[in-house]
Amino acid sequence: MTAVSQRNSSEIRDSLDHPVVDTDGHMMEHLPVFLDYLKETAGSDMVKQFVAKSNDTRENSWHVLSPQERREQRVARPPFWQSPARNTIDRATAMLPGMIRERLDEFGFDYAIIYPTLGFYMVDEPDEEIRRASCRAHNTMAADLFRDHSERMTTPACIPTHTPMEAIDELEYAVNTLGLKAAMIANLVHRPVDAVIRTAPELAGYATWTDCLGIDSDYDYDPFWAKCVELGVAPTAHSRAQGRNARRSTTNFMYNQIGHFAESGDAFARALFFGGVTRRFPELSFGLLEGGVGWACSVYAKLVGAWEKRNLDVIDDLNPANIDMEALAAYFDKYGGAPFKGKLVPRDQDSDGGASDMGHAVTRVDGTWSDADSALKDDFAACKITRAEDIADLFIKPFYFGCEADDPMNAAAFGGVKLPFDAKPKAMFGSDIGHWDVPHMNGVLAEAYEVVDDGMLSDTDFRDFTFANPVMLHAGMNPRFFEGTIIEDEVNKLLTSECPEKTKG
Repeated sequence: MTAVSQRNSSEIRDSLDHPVVDTDGHMMEHLPVFLDYLKETAGSDMVKQFVAKSNDTRENSWHVLSPQERREQRVARPPFWQSPARNTIDRATAMLPGMIRERLDEFGFDYAIIYPTLGFYMVDEPDEEIRRASCRAHNTMAADLFRDHSERMTTPACIPTHTPMEAIDELEYAVNTLGLKAAMIANLVHRPVDAVIRTAPELAGYATWTDCLGIDSDYDYDPFWAKCVELGVAPTAHSRAQGRNARRSTTNFMYNQIGHFAESGDAFARALFFGGVTRRFPELSFGLLEGGVGWACSVYAKLVGAWEKRNLDVIDDLNPANIDMEALAAYFDKYGGAPFKGKLVPRDQDSDGGASDMGHAVTRVDGTWSDADSALKDDFAACKITRAEDIADLFIKPFYFGCEADDPMNAAAFGGVKLPFDAKPKAMFGSDIGHWDVPHMNGVLAEAYEVVDDGMLSDTDFRDFTFANPVMLHAGMNPRFFEGTIIEDEVNKLLTSECPEKTKG
């Protein structure tokens, strides 16, 4: 895109008739400060464990392995040079909450939600003792560092989710004791495969599966989702997919990085949808951050198409037992010629142990499915969908999609792509300040506004993108979320128009 406007971010903000809320900036935690908090909350021994474990991760091992060893062990190229360096003022800003606040007007932001960076790794830490201790210390540190800036900023608690109980414990402590009001969860939990643990435990670290907390999980996470509703906290997902599956290049960080948050959000959203979580908790909103909204448009459209062809009322049309085998055999004879002759025979008629031992050319289901397998033929059962339109309520309504300023796919959420039933995914502005893809913090809002200058978004769309959607993610569940902030009055007006039943009295 080529911007028409030459205004800077603060000038863009001055021209708007609404506040701008940044849903996803980042701080770069200063490790010595964090270690002080870890020592205070968990003791000196835990500091030693944390440092030793941090130095002994597979990602860090990449730097000491030879190229051949990296390939043999499939150690993915880890992230490197993740923050501003040439621009020293921006680097300092990312490390110092007070400096972020001082520069918010320069950025054109009225309010900002500042996420961690080091915290990404803490919620994913496989060692329970280190994971829980480091998250508790990080949350304590974050609460202290941001408390005096609550009029303009907040920061989410790091919530580990290896079990629902640890998630509940940390969320309750973060909200009720520390006073935090947002939460970043580990939406992907990488667990070892049980069969590998039994037969080859030394390989358990290499053979893992991804628990997305909504379907086929080792645990029932409904108590945690219920706790989020009770406390008025919208869980926001920011887990990394780097180093997994097809993102395991041993030489190229960008190959592993591009699109990984979208992949993470996709897996999580589909798990919540197919697992019936969005059906059972209609009042719960989820933030899926930094992956954009393009993937959401695609998944939603595919869900509608798949349900229309595979819902319980029509899926039996796909049962191979419906095929007229005599008619099919006649087609084989007429059009197949010698290569197909005699190849269409039921298994029990095969007498020579030939190719038909692998089953028919047409897969039959009679006699091969157990009753339990047959009960699983409705993949949409947990969703309790009665019409295709229900999919919008279960996928579009509960999810808010964090989008970076330079993503041209942002327009897809505002009519750039016509979706079934005219659905509009709720895209939200997230600056990503503090990370490598933002070379100048004070240019982000101007870059985001280019889609308006280029005619791809209207002023109303931009208001939804930078204000209404970010506010409704959090205040839609907790009307007091923005109490005491400089945008409190504007938020209350929005709540009055969007959900008057939740407006503060």
